[in-house]
Amino acid sequence: MATTADYRLGEFTFPRGWFMVARASDVTGAPTALRMFGRDLVIYRGGSGRVVLLDAYCPHMQAHLAAEQTSGAAAQRIEGDSIRCPYHSWRFGPDGRCDHIPYFDGPIPPAAKLRAYPAQEAFGCVFAWHDPEGGEADYDLPALPEWADPQWIHGEYDDLGTLPVHPQEILDNLVDTRHFGPIHGQKLAYFDSVFEGVIGRQLSGGGHETMTSEDGVLDVDAFYTGPGILIARYSGETDAVQVICHTPKEDGVTQVWHGILTRAQDVPPSARDVAMRDQYHGAGLAAFSQDFVIWSTKGPAINILRLPTDGPFHRSRAWYRQFYNPRAKALELQSRVNGVHHTNGMAGAPGLADAAV
Repeated sequence: MATTADYRLGEFTFPRGWFMVARASDVTGAPTALRMFGRDLVIYRGGSGRVVLLDAYCPHMQAHLAAEQTSGAAAQRIEGDSIRCPYHSWRFGPDGRCDHIPYFDGPIPPAAKLRAYPAQEAFGCVFAWHDPEGGEADYDLPALPEWADPQWIHGEYDDLGTLPVHPQEILDNLVDTRHFGPIHGQKLAYFDSVFEGVIGRQLSGGGHETMTSEDGVLDVDAFYTGPGILIARYSGETDAVQVICHTPKEDGVTQVWHGILTRAQDVPPSARDVAMRDQYHGAGLAAFSQDFVIWSTKGPAINILRLPTDGPFHRSRAWYRQFYNPRAKALELQSRVNGVHHTNGMAGAPGLADAAV
């Protein structure tokens, strides 16, 4: 299992950015244990509906805040948006600070606090901001207006579990021009890679063995916002949006989720529209699973034996490094890759010019 240090990505083991940590439907008023970013966490939904994510261990005697509690006091674990430790009932607010100790009237020790992670709920997901430097978010979550549009149908996300691979291997797919034929049965007509700040984009089009008819063309605009959230918009015979989120669980182990939305022909959506959405969901998941088979069995590509006609792996890996280094270096790292990057031997995306190889 390769680690961040093996890929020589930067100073930090885990990257800076917004990451999915749970499906929104899975977060309830009961505290739940999570393991992300190499840390034990607790997540719950407070009385206001707010999602709270904290480090898991009480600073008093290191009890896990999501540990089971069989006494009658268990019903009082969540108070408003705060949580009580199951061991001695110290209460911690959503900012991570202890604000009440039931058997102590003196000043609460300053060290009685937990690390709190900014959390936002969006398009059926819960995202947490992770920053090794402890800074506030320096970019926004991507917009997904289709989620609230009555003409679009969405379902529950697939929790695909963990892969024993570093997320670098998953990111490589963004620019991997030549895997589409062997893995997905897609005959590409064009392909370009575009980087702009924290956005890494793939523009491609062509036939697809499962998502188009024999002569159909599927145009794809797939983009990462930061290192862990991919939204891919498909236009052609049926419009669809694919959402893929991956989050480092341990150094070299990655948690993955997948979802599909489709545009209905009727409002409200008809049974035919729902069936089409289910068909696309199955096809999208099958296509993504083809990548899973490779990722779960391949060795780590620490150094890619890159050909000129491969995709621009060197560009995407340079872009990815911005999230593993202090944010003070981000603009410098972005400046090295910002722009359009073409793949030799492949037609470029319509309307894009001045591509670099």
